[in-house]
Amino acid sequence: MTQDTKIKELESVVIRFSGDSGDGMQLVGTLFSNLSAELGNEIITFPDYPAEIRAPHGTLSGVSGYQMQVGAKKVFTPGDKADVLIAMNPAALKVNAQFLKPDSVVIIDTDSFQAADLERALFLTDDPFKELGLTSVQVVAASITQMCKDCLEGVADNKQALKSRNIFALGLVCWLFNRPLEIVEKLLSEKFKKKPAVLQANLLILQAGFNYGHNIHATVSTYRIETTPHKKGFYTDVNGNKATAYGLIAAAEKAGLQVFLGSYPITPATDIMQELTARKELGVKVMQTEDEIAGICTAIGASFAGSLAATNTSGPGLALKSEAIGLAVIAEIPLVVVDVQRSGPSTGMPTKSEQTDLMQALYGRNGESPAAVIAALSPTDCFDSAFWAAKIALEHLTPVILLTDGYIANGSSAWRIPDLEEYPEIKPPYVTPEMEKGWTPYKRNLENDVRYWAVPGTEGFSHRIGGLEKEYHLSTICTDPDNHQKMTETRQAKIDKIANYIPLQEVSGDEDADVLVVGWGGTYGHLSEAVQDVRKLGKKVAFTHFRYINPLPKNTGEIIRKYKKVLVIEQNLGQFANFLRSKIGGFNPYQFNRVKGQPFIVARLVEEIIKLVEN
Repeated sequence: MTQDTKIKELESVVIRFSGDSGDGMQLVGTLFSNLSAELGNEIITFPDYPAEIRAPHGTLSGVSGYQMQVGAKKVFTPGDKADVLIAMNPAALKVNAQFLKPDSVVIIDTDSFQAADLERALFLTDDPFKELGLTSVQVVAASITQMCKDCLEGVADNKQALKSRNIFALGLVCWLFNRPLEIVEKLLSEKFKKKPAVLQANLLILQAGFNYGHNIHATVSTYRIETTPHKKGFYTDVNGNKATAYGLIAAAEKAGLQVFLGSYPITPATDIMQELTARKELGVKVMQTEDEIAGICTAIGASFAGSLAATNTSGPGLALKSEAIGLAVIAEIPLVVVDVQRSGPSTGMPTKSEQTDLMQALYGRNGESPAAVIAALSPTDCFDSAFWAAKIALEHLTPVILLTDGYIANGSSAWRIPDLEEYPEIKPPYVTPEMEKGWTPYKRNLENDVRYWAVPGTEGFSHRIGGLEKEYHLSTICTDPDNHQKMTETRQAKIDKIANYIPLQEVSGDEDADVLVVGWGGTYGHLSEAVQDVRKLGKKVAFTHFRYINPLPKNTGEIIRKYKKVLVIEQNLGQFANFLRSKIGGFNPYQFNRVKGQPFIVARLVEEIIKLVEN
C-alpha cells in the first residue's frame, strides 16, 4: 500500500494468535499481554491448546491458540470473536474462522499456505478464504518464513529462523497497535538470558516484523488503545495459577507460618507447584510426591506439625484425595486443597475447562464429612480466594477446597500487586499456657465449635489425634452411638458457623428487576459482561455471583427470594442450582447449562437472559 496509514482509537480489541502446537503461540500471546499490562491496559486472556503433546504438523487437531481482549477500560472476557487473527498455517485459519468478526484483520504466513499445507488442513480448493466464506476480512499475506531466513542469514541457521516466525508475527502486531518494542525486548532478554544467540536472533526478528508493517503500510489503519488512570501501584500480568500460589504465600506471611505444598503434577494445576517451588527464598517448602494420595498425606503431616499446608490437583486427583480429606475433617486440622477443574469425567479433556467438580468438592467423601468450599472468580481473584481459603482453614481448623478452573488458571489479567496491610490478620486458635490443666485435643471454643490447636512440641500439650471417632469431652477413641451423633453434628456446625466470618453476598444491577442472574466461580467475567450488555439494551436485570459456596453467605436466601425469576448459569448440568435448591426451601430456578469445555459465548448468554426478561 502506498497511502499513509491512519491511526484509529479503540476502546478494546480482541486478538488471537494461532498455529501449530510448536509454533510458540502461547509465548507470543503471553508477551503481548504482558506488554499491554505494563502499558496500563486492561486485559483478559484465554490460552486454548490441544491435549495432544504434538499432533501431526499442520493438522486441525494440533491447532494451538492464545486469545486476549485488550481494553482502555475494564474488560471482563477474552471476547467472543476476534478483531485480529494471526494464523500461522491453514489449519489455524480453518479452526478459527468461526471466531472472526466480518471486518477483522487476518495475518498469514504465505510460506505455510502452500498446496500441501492446504491439503493437510482438509481444504478442497486453493483459496481458503473464499472456501470459508471470509470475503470481508482484511488479509495481510506476508512471506514470514522466508523473511525470517533472510533476516538471520549469517547469524543463525534455518532451524532458528523457523522457530522465530512467532516473534516476527509479534513484531508485526506491535506495529499494528502502535506498541513500543522496548518492553518486549526486555521480556525477551529475561526469558533468553542464558541463551544469548537465541536472544540476538529473536531481537532481530522482532524488529524485522515491526519494520515490515511500517514500511509496506500493511493495513489501511493501525490502532491505539489508550489507558485510563489506575490506582497507584505496580501492575503486572498474572495468571490464576500464579495468583493462587501468591495468595498462599501472603496468607502464610499474615499467619507467621511457612507454606508447605505436597503435590503431584496434573494438568492444569501443575504451575501452582512450579511457582511455589521457585519461592524458596520466602521459606516455601514443596514436596513433589509419587502420586496424588502421597501429595495430600504429606500436606496433612505438615499441617499437623504447624505449617500452612496445601495440596493442588484437578478433578481426577481430587477423587483420589477424598479419603485423606476425610482424615483432615475428622482430625480437624487446617488444609487448603486447590482443585483446578478440567473437563471430565475420568481423563476427559485435560486442557479444557468446566465447573463439574462442585458436587465432588461438597460431598465426594465417605461419611458425613463437611468441608468449606470456595470458588475463585477470575485470574486475579485467585489471589484473594487462596488467601481467604487459607484464613478459613487456619482459623477454623478445617480442610478448605478452593475451586478454580482451567480457564482462569491459565488465563491472565492485569493485576495490581496488593498491599498486605490491606488484608486482615490470620489468627489460628492456638492453645494458651493457662489451658494446660484439663486440656484435651478436641476442647472447643463454643462460639464457633473450633477446637484449640496445640502444635506438636508445645510443652504440656502432648496429644494424639487421628481418623477414629473421639469422645466429645475426653478426646479418647469412642464408638458410642450418641457420641458419634454429637460429634457429627458438631463438625457440621463448625462449617455452618463459618458463615458468621465471611462477607454477605452482594447484588449489582437494577434494584427493581424481576430477574436475577446467578453464577459462581470462574464464569464471573462472562456473566458480568452479559448482564451489562442486557442493561445497555434497556432491560432490567440484577446479578449476583458466588465465591463462598459452603457455607453460603448468610443473606443468600433473602436475596434469592426477592426475585420473581432466578436464572442460574453454570458450566455443568445444574450442580449449583441443585445445591441452592437443597439449601433454600421452595426454590426452583431457571437454568442455563453448557458443558463444552470452552468459555461461555457472551452473545448467547445475552439472548438467554433477554428471553427470560421478556417472557
